[in-house]
Amino acid sequence: MDAREAAAALVAGVERVGRHGIALPLADGGEGTLDALCPTPADRRVARVTGPLGDPVEAEWGVREDTAVVEMARASGLALVPANDPVRATTRGTGELIRAALEAGLRRVIVAVGGSATTDGGLGALEVLEFDLRDAEVLVACDVSTSFVDAARIFGPQKGATASDLGALENRLQRLAEGYLSETGVDVRHLRGAGAAGGLAGGLAAYGARLVPGAALVAGVAGLGAVLERASLVLTGEGRLDASSFAGKVVGHVLAESSAASVPAWVIAGDVVRSEIPAGARALSLVERSGSSARAHASAAALLAEAAAELAAR
Repeated sequence: MDAREAAAALVAGVERVGRHGIALPLADGGEGTLDALCPTPADRRVARVTGPLGDPVEAEWGVREDTAVVEMARASGLALVPANDPVRATTRGTGELIRAALEAGLRRVIVAVGGSATTDGGLGALEVLEFDLRDAEVLVACDVSTSFVDAARIFGPQKGATASDLGALENRLQRLAEGYLSETGVDVRHLRGAGAAGGLAGGLAAYGARLVPGAALVAGVAGLGAVLERASLVLTGEGRLDASSFAGKVVGHVLAESSAASVPAWVIAGDVVRSEIPAGARALSLVERSGSSARAHASAAALLAEAAAELAAR
């Protein structure tokens, strides 16, 4: 289920017992960020851009008030290519989306960088932009803290890189980092999160973009703080709740914000690795409730609504 579907199921359960629910789909800078920030067709634009391996793709981007929202997975994502070539994959299409936003007169751009097929250090995008962000405020929503050069080793294998590819990709990122330092004075090798999207985050940062935690950025734009001011209970969700859920992801941020606002919060997850969640975190597992992973998958919406109803009724 995507965030909107899950939020709708939770609200349905809450309202089943006579309470009022507010759906607030969120994301952490990965896939789903565009849907969270620009949920209606009126918020969307479409551009024909260069896909990860050079084939053209129709990629959506969004406008929220005075801000453009670019989800790089729509233009340079791994899901766009049935068989990736990690050495050849380019962020050029993402640069074309950013350029379209700048040419439309938008001076603030959020770039969500999850789900990439690329490890080009952002070079493809920067070439399209002529290494100039035109004094726009560009915020890169990161969901990882990986360093620039480490992006090859950590994320290369999931993008199809072989052992020999990894060496070539790491050397490329090292050379790019040295080049960016020479041209801009910014050493992306020591910039937290610069390795997001195979170094796209670092490449944009070298030319003036700011790297920010994606979950906090999306929650801030979507208005989580205002919703918490009038909430008596928070329900959030995750497919698999484990240690990674509390390392820059939506769940960890929502729980932290709820705690700061003194609002009780529960996580309703598909599965819960209880040995990895912090003490005090309250979580329900759909697998535990249904008795099997297969049943949890088959009836996820109904189980979410049922769990939400029980928690709201308490």
